[in-house]
Amino acid sequence: MVDVGDTTPDFTAPLATGEDIETFTLSEALDDGPVVLAFFPGAFTSVCSHELATFRDRIDAFSEQDVQLYGVSVDSPFALNAFHDELDLTFPLISDANDELVEQYDVSMDFEELGVEDIAKRAVFVIDADGEVTYAWVSDDPGVEPDYDEVEDAAVAAA
Repeated sequence: MVDVGDTTPDFTAPLATGEDIETFTLSEALDDGPVVLAFFPGAFTSVCSHELATFRDRIDAFSEQDVQLYGVSVDSPFALNAFHDELDLTFPLISDANDELVEQYDVSMDFEELGVEDIAKRAVFVIDADGEVTYAWVSDDPGVEPDYDEVEDAAVAAA
């Protein structure tokens, strides 16, 4: 698993902005400062909607420090565009439709109760501009949300 002190794996993936689908490369984003990757199990679900809306409502704490926030799930970029618009998000969403990121970050899980495999665990990684992971939180329970104050403090410290 990617953990604090590790160099984050670089990747390129589709980025849903709500209007367009672009290409996102982590190393290029890090050129502009620290990055927060907030993995979530699935678009249009109640806990994920609450989590991303909470991040949306707290975005100023990140942007004031030039920290970039991205949501990440295995949903298609098209579904993520619709989810982005539904929640009126102010940050983009990364599509891991090929399950590459959940494998690289070791946050893949099966939701056996629903018969769903290879979705993202709820997880947050803060990565400083040098590519070092400075904060990592991973939950095995998809109903548990991160400690938003803790994430915010870690993001500010990485700036």
